Amino acid sequence: MSFLVEYTEPHWRDLDMRALGADEAYMYLQSEHAEASYLYTLSDECYTCPFTKVKALPAAGSLPLEPLKLSTAYPLSFKIYAHDQGHYAYENVSSLCALRRSDLQEFGVYNLTLLANGSCSFAVDKPGVPINYAFLSVFVLVAALVILLKLVSCAWKRYRYDEAAAVADSIGDAAAKATQRKRLRSLDTFRGLSIVLMIFVNSGGGGYSWIEHAAWNGLHLADLVFPSFLWIMGVCIPLSIKAQLGRGISKARICGRIIWRSCKLFAIGICLNSTNGPQLEELRLMGVLQRFGIAFLIVGLLHTVCSRRDQLSPQRAWQRAIYDICLFSGELAVLLALIAAYLGLTFGLPVPGCPRGYLGPGGKHNNAANPNCIGGAAGYIDRQVLGNAHIYQHPTAKYVYDATAFDPEGVFGCLLSVVQALLGAFAGVTLLVHATWQARLKRWLLGATLLGLLGGALCGFSREQGVIPVNKNLWSLSFVFVTVALALVLLSLLYYVIDVRQLWSGYPFTECGMNAIIMYVGHTIMHKMLPWHWRIGAMNTHFLLLLEAVWNTLIWVGIALYLDARQFYYSL
Repeated sequence: MSFLVEYTEPHWRDLDMRALGADEAYMYLQSEHAEASYLYTLSDECYTCPFTKVKALPAAGSLPLEPLKLSTAYPLSFKIYAHDQGHYAYENVSSLCALRRSDLQEFGVYNLTLLANGSCSFAVDKPGVPINYAFLSVFVLVAALVILLKLVSCAWKRYRYDEAAAVADSIGDAAAKATQRKRLRSLDTFRGLSIVLMIFVNSGGGGYSWIEHAAWNGLHLADLVFPSFLWIMGVCIPLSIKAQLGRGISKARICGRIIWRSCKLFAIGICLNSTNGPQLEELRLMGVLQRFGIAFLIVGLLHTVCSRRDQLSPQRAWQRAIYDICLFSGELAVLLALIAAYLGLTFGLPVPGCPRGYLGPGGKHNNAANPNCIGGAAGYIDRQVLGNAHIYQHPTAKYVYDATAFDPEGVFGCLLSVVQALLGAFAGVTLLVHATWQARLKRWLLGATLLGLLGGALCGFSREQGVIPVNKNLWSLSFVFVTVALALVLLSLLYYVIDVRQLWSGYPFTECGMNAIIMYVGHTIMHKMLPWHWRIGAMNTHFLLLLEAVWNTLIWVGIALYLDARQFYYSL
């Protein structure tokens, strides 16, 4: 059963196995070649990159080398050269030997030998451990904890409340549920699911590469959370504005509330950026809440101005079918203008020292041809507007592509973030205009299909080959279309299950969605504090990392449930 927790013996031969991190292995290097040689490696994660120098191999008969630590998260390619190629080695130089391994495992021990004839020999000295069984282990532990808490809760209620109180509670619960049905629980459930996933991935997601953000192009689980949250905010804007107009609140007052709330979001985001110290010369100006604030400001004001107090549905069927599009025509014009501006600047703006229309991460991408061009026009505009010291200094591309600073929540990306929220607002208008659940689902699923096909066409239905790859760092147009399509599918499913068929109440995600701002700000501030986070030993297995991430997430879910039980809800 040791494989369930990635157990490996503390020492193997002369190696300290506990010194390895998650997704790491040892590799012995030996050379039987008469002359010195040089080892270079390349990870599959690094697209169109040169090989990077790792270590020099002495000639045969020299003292043995210290074992090398390898990353096993992605397949690795190895090349050994007869001469030192510098920091990077390119394809135009021939090597003594080359091989690629896709079977490297965590905590494995491997042996790479350069033979006397110049060929390579690769052997497995110690097999590694499987890493995906950790999900099963953590699931069993969490399920046991939930069952135990449920039993304790039932026993406590039976001890504390008499039958009459229980009847009164059931009547109150029924009344509360009757009231809640007036509100679409699927929207709160979607928002709650987004914030729970956000907390989970921000807690490390167990250290799994497919959960963490993609280094540049691509779509991992963590890349879906922020756009989904931004989109559902857009969905709720038409509902909120219609309710306020229905209560007789003037548009001017609604606009004032929108501006005030946007300012509060931006200010809280600035404060959260200073949790590691408020050094003003290097304070990051943009961030998640700042982008929320900007998108909410533009979409909220725009929809308020374009909204009509009396929206009488047309009598003819074909007019009713497109009525939501007609009502959204003003916002749609702005949406298309924003897309045009984004495309014009991305592919038309000359960036000093960079090819026009460059969308790569710079660094050693494209064989290090454009090392200082990360993000192309997006990176250039952010540096000009914010200054290099006030943008994010540790982008995901830095550790894979040797890239420079880049802000994934920068100024330029706000253009398409507003588009993302506008597409959410259109889904909200559809909800208001179409009275039947069948019409709503048809519209949402049709939109998901069209946007999914558009996004797929832009990225070439591939990770790297399309005209505009799916890229969360750049908030690319294909990224917007694909993530909105996925959000529409998920909302359709939740709406059908929760609000139409009432097969599930949305618990516990609905309760989380009703206090999302508390959960987001709280988990950011408490990021390194007990009882939310803890460390035991080296924390070098996915099992421990996943257990800690799930623990932190469950605590915040528990806090949301407690606040709901106290009927405490906070929004800006």
